[in-house]
Amino acid sequence: MEKIKLLGLVGLILLLVSSKSMKYEIGDAVGDFKLKNVDGKMVALSDYKSEKGVIVIFDCNTCPYSKAYNDRIIALDKKYSEQGFPVIAINANDAQISPGDSYDEMVSRAKKKNYTFPYLIDESQTVARAFGASNTPHVFVLQRIENTFKVAYIGTIDDNSRDASAAKKKYVEDAVEALLNGKPVSTPNTKAIGCTIKWKNT
Repeated sequence: MEKIKLLGLVGLILLLVSSKSMKYEIGDAVGDFKLKNVDGKMVALSDYKSEKGVIVIFDCNTCPYSKAYNDRIIALDKKYSEQGFPVIAINANDAQISPGDSYDEMVSRAKKKNYTFPYLIDESQTVARAFGASNTPHVFVLQRIENTFKVAYIGTIDDNSRDASAAKKKYVEDAVEALLNGKPVSTPNTKAIGCTIKWKNT
């Protein structure tokens, strides 16, 4: 009986350890991924090996927070892509649960908003799970160190989801500016504010 209890406890510990490993933390190296863009082409993280880093944003079409931050995401890419930190947006929402986040709707939104960055579909949701993404939008600023991308910032874009002009702390901009200037990110973690990702029913 004691052996059964012990085995059960070991199994629980292994489950907890494995679940934690499915979530990137600050300083972790990010594995390569390849997803379909709204132009029908495949885009991989390894395609950005000549960049200083990337701003990965888990986003969607339908969330009110995503809509509120949409222009700010576009502005981030316009400001930092030429400085070596382009945006990669990823939609992991299950279209069966949220039809407005289907691939066709993604294509439509990208055209309407004239996206200057990839908007990728994570249909299997494996990339979102690997990152530990939970909300839309949820930002991961990655810094390229030699041939590896490492997590430098995780969280929200700024401290005001309703009004960009009223934001006092621009966490993503501060993180990227610090990295561009060879400095550590002063606030590497914040809480992602937004709708929860619509996970598949399994």
